[in-house]
Amino acid sequence: MRDPKIANIRVIDLRFPTSDQQIGSDAVNRDPDYSAAYCILETDAGVEGHGLTFTLGRGNELCVSALKYLSRFVQGRYLSSLTVDFAAFSRQLTGDTQFRWLGPEKGVIHLAAAALINAVWDLYARVEGKPLWKLLADMEPEQIVRAIDFTYITDAIAREEALDLLKERASCKDTRLQHLQQNGYPAYTTSAGWIGFSDDKIRHLCGEALAQGWTHFKLKVGGDPADDLRRAHLVRAEIGSGNKLMMDANQKWDVLEAIQRTKELAELDPWWMEEPTSPDDILGHARIRQEVSPIRIATGEHCHNRVMFKQFLQAGAIDVVQIDSCRLAGVNENLAVLLLAAKFNIPVCAHAGGVGLCECVQHLAVFDYLRVSTTLENRVTEFVDHLHEHFVDPVRVVKGHYLLSEKPGYSTEIRPETLSTYTYPDGPVWRDR
Repeated sequence: MRDPKIANIRVIDLRFPTSDQQIGSDAVNRDPDYSAAYCILETDAGVEGHGLTFTLGRGNELCVSALKYLSRFVQGRYLSSLTVDFAAFSRQLTGDTQFRWLGPEKGVIHLAAAALINAVWDLYARVEGKPLWKLLADMEPEQIVRAIDFTYITDAIAREEALDLLKERASCKDTRLQHLQQNGYPAYTTSAGWIGFSDDKIRHLCGEALAQGWTHFKLKVGGDPADDLRRAHLVRAEIGSGNKLMMDANQKWDVLEAIQRTKELAELDPWWMEEPTSPDDILGHARIRQEVSPIRIATGEHCHNRVMFKQFLQAGAIDVVQIDSCRLAGVNENLAVLLLAAKFNIPVCAHAGGVGLCECVQHLAVFDYLRVSTTLENRVTEFVDHLHEHFVDPVRVVKGHYLLSEKPGYSTEIRPETLSTYTYPDGPVWRDR
C-alpha cells in the first residue's frame, strides 16, 4: 500500500451506562460509566486508524477537547512522516510549548495523546498488514529504540542498554511465538470481583469462571474491613486453595492503613495487593512492600508516565508493573516501561479494566514476551468480560488465556452501529449519583 495521507480526523465522545449494573465498581470508583475519547484517522488511501483513551464518564468531554487540539499535529501528514521518527512525533504531542503546561505528561492531555498515538500505530499496522503485536515483534531492535523517548530515564536505562537488551533476546522470538500459538497468553479475570456485586452473584460468577478454565481471580477490596474479609473468604472458598487470588484496593487506603489491612487479609494468601494507596506515593508503596512481604505489591494503571515507573522501580516499591495502554502516552511510552521492567527484572501484568483496554494490552503483553521479557512466569494480563461485542476485532479468551489477534491493526476499531448508539455529539450526559 502506498504511503497514506491523513486527510481528516473524527473525534467522538463515546459512553456506555455500565454503572447501572455495578460493572467496574470498586472502593473508590463506585459508579463508573465506561467511556472513551475515540478518534478515527481517515486517509486518502481509504485505510483508517482507530485510537481511544479510557475514562469513567464525567470528564470524557475534556479528553475529547484535548484530542481535538492534538489532532492538528497529524492533519494533512503522510504516515511515513510520523513513523520514521516515532519518538519525535511523540515528543511533539507531549511537548507542545503551551499545552504542555497543563500536564506535563500527565492527566487529560496525556490521555488524549495516548488516543492519537494509538490511532497512528493502528493505522501503521493496518498499512503493513499485521496485528500490532506482530508489527512490533518483527521490528529490528534499532526500530524499536527509535520509537522510544528516553528523556528523563537514561539514568535507569540508556538507549544503548535498551538496544543491547533487545538484540540479546531477539533469538528467542520464534520459539516463544510457537508457545503462544499453542497455548495463548495467560490471563486473570476481574469480572467476578466487583465491589458492588452481591455475594450470590460473586459465587455464581466464580463458578462460571472455574468451568471456563480460569485459575487467576481478582477481588476488589477497600470497603468495610469485616466485609472485605468475609468476601475474600467467600471467593477463596469458591475457587479453592490451588488457584490464585489477587486483591485490589484501588488507592483507598493511607500507607499505615494499607499495611494493616493487607496483613489482615494475608490469611487468604493473596498473590498480590494492587494499588494499596495513592498511585503517586512512591515511598509509601516502598514502605508497604517492605512491611507486608511476602505479599507482592502491584501498581501502575494510574502511573502517569515512564518517569514515575522509573522511580517506582529504582525505589524498590513494587513487585508487579501494571502498564495501561492509554494512561501512558500510547504504545511508544509503554515500550519504554516494558524495557525498564526488564532491566529491573520485574514482571509486567497489564491492566485491562475498561472499554477497549483488553483489546489493546493483549498486543503489548504478547510483544513483551516475544521480544523483551525472559519468561511467562508470574505474568498474567487482566481480562474483564464486558463490552467486547462493540469491537470489530474483539479479544478471544479460551481457558484463561488470550489467543493471538490475527487481524491487522491494534484491535481498536469500534463497530459503526455502536458509534451510532453510544456517541454524544452534543456534549456530555451527566449521570449524577
